[in-house]
Formats: sequence, structure tokens, C-alpha cells
Amino acid sequence: MGLTYGGASVMNESERPNRAGSAEGLSAALRDLPESERSLLIVDDDAPLCQRLARAMERRGFVVATADSVSGGIAAATEEPPAFAVVDMRLGDGRGFDVVTALRRARPASRIVMLTGYGNIATAVAAVKAGAIDYLPKPADADAVERALLAQEDSAPEPPEDPMSADRVRWEHIQRVFELCDRNVSETARRLKMHRRTLQRILSKHAPRS
Repeated sequence: MGLTYGGASVMNESERPNRAGSAEGLSAALRDLPESERSLLIVDDDAPLCQRLARAMERRGFVVATADSVSGGIAAATEEPPAFAVVDMRLGDGRGFDVVTALRRARPASRIVMLTGYGNIATAVAAVKAGAIDYLPKPADADAVERALLAQEDSAPEPPEDPMSADRVRWEHIQRVFELCDRNVSETARRLKMHRRTLQRILSKHAPRS
């Protein structure tokens, strides 16, 4: 079992993958760094996803701790501020934004990626404003998480393999305005010059898939 403190768990040596046998998976960006600069905190209340991601990131050379709540994440961030963090936006006891704030206070240079089940532009804006360097829709695979955490600040992102359709772009824009209007339907409809009932129908539907 992993060591536990403040609602967070840390893999002990017996739980960590054999790195000697997986040197190819070790990120070149991490290879020469001390453990304190490879520390990664994952905060997610989806236990299977959290543990799966933790093990995958361990194989890539990160020193991983996990927490399953806002309180646990804040405790872990305060006790041992990590160099990297992956934080779910919505947790059982609150919002991941509070963990991001604690991380920024404890270690301003920490590189934070937020995970969200609500992959829209408004969510991305909120994540970046909170202090994250990037956001990824769930379920995010370990390769995408690693790329986001280790991306150079001045590097341009790769063009998307499957860009959003015009319908999806329209939906994203409506969602962003809706969030900026504090989810007030009447005010959003006024600003978009749209009939209120039309807007309600759009908001009640799921995002277009393509």
C-alpha cells in the first residue's frame, strides 16, 4: 500500500514500476532532474483513472503522489509542493481551482494541467485564469498529459488532427458567453441577439460530436 498523508497517497518503492527495465519510456526532459523536480501530484476522485494515470506517469519518470479531494490536494500541495500537477476540475468536496490556487501559492513555478469532463472553451479559459498551463478533456491519456506538462512555454501547439466543425465552434461560443454571463439565460440571449427559447433548446443539448 502507498504511504498516506493529508488525504493523499504516495507510491512506495515496492509499488513503483521497475524503471531499469523501462528506460525507453523515461522522458528525456526528466532524465537528469532530481526527484524534487520530477514530483507530480495527481488530484482526481475517479480512483481507477487516478491510479492508472499515476502508474503510467511513474513509468515515464515522474515521482507521483495522488489525492482524491480538494482538502487532500491542498494538504499535499502545502506539505510537499510538486513541480508538476494534474488536477480534476470537479471533485467531490469542491472545485479543483482551489487546489490550483494552493499550488500556485506553495510553488509558483509548478506546471499544472487541469482535467475536465466538460471540454469547452469556457472551461479552458477558466482553467488558465486559475493558473493552469493547459487543460485536457477527460479521459486524458498519459501521453497527452505528459506532452502538456512538459511543453515548452514558447512552443506552438501542433495542429489538431480532428478540428472542430462549424456546429461545434458555434456551440462553444454560446457556452462561453453563457459562462461569462454567470449562466443567466436571459442575459446570454440578449447579448447573442437570440430568442430565449432557442437558446434554452441549444443549452439543453449535448455538444456536437464533430
